[in-house]
Amino acid sequence: MKLSHSRAALLLLALAALCLNTGCINRIRAKNQLNEGARAYKAGHFQEAEEHFRRAKELDPQQKNTDFFIARAIQSQYKQGVDTPENKAKAQAAIDQYMQVLANDPNNELAYSSIAYLYKAIGQDDKQIEWITKRANDPNAPPDKRAQALIVLASKKWECSYTVTEQASNKVTVMTDKGAHVQYKKPKEQKDFDQAKQCVLDGLALTDRAISLDPTNDQAWSYKTNLLLELGKLDEMDGKTDQATQDRKQANDAQQQTLKLTEENKKKKEEEEKAKADKEKAS
Repeated sequence: MKLSHSRAALLLLALAALCLNTGCINRIRAKNQLNEGARAYKAGHFQEAEEHFRRAKELDPQQKNTDFFIARAIQSQYKQGVDTPENKAKAQAAIDQYMQVLANDPNNELAYSSIAYLYKAIGQDDKQIEWITKRANDPNAPPDKRAQALIVLASKKWECSYTVTEQASNKVTVMTDKGAHVQYKKPKEQKDFDQAKQCVLDGLALTDRAISLDPTNDQAWSYKTNLLLELGKLDEMDGKTDQATQDRKQANDAQQQTLKLTEENKKKKEEEEKAKADKEKAS
């Protein structure tokens, strides 16, 4: 009976050693596949790189960076501007793979931004806005990241108005004693004016949210400045001269805050880089 127990114990130890060795061998093989994939990627052989990275994933599913490498290799096979079903499918495959990356690593900024880029690249603007809005409204996302998403959304609202107010038919240059001056007039279609006005109001609400989340973000203040300038044009178009003057005063105040924060953020970054360099020298 004792011999039987001894043999069983030895067998279990042998099996454990075999499994351990197999795991080690697979990890080594996975690392080799990653290296081969990196070489193929560097050489511009993106499909081959994808195949190596997928093989590495099979050999070592726990390797945390492999999903990202696969996504990058797929994205690199997408050809921007080529409007074919096959090419768009490649972009969608990259989006799906980046989604997998984010499922395991929610804070991967490269995966997040790549999805936003790809949606825009294949003409799915609504999905891009939906994706960015999701980040903007996510209470679990870092405040500065939410603010950045809000700024992107605000920039689209600014563009919505700017394309209306800067149409040649909606402005005229007049000469005064102080020189040339641009006067703005309402578009022929009231709906164009209404849409631009709503975009500006929505954009200002977005910049205010961004500022509340990240008060020192100079980009948020910059877009607030631009949106207030748009509001000034629209109020001028609507015959509200006094309100337009007030809008432009607020824009000027916002611009001063932008300049102040830009300088402060620049100085802060320089100090951080100097401290980092000093630390590296000391070590």
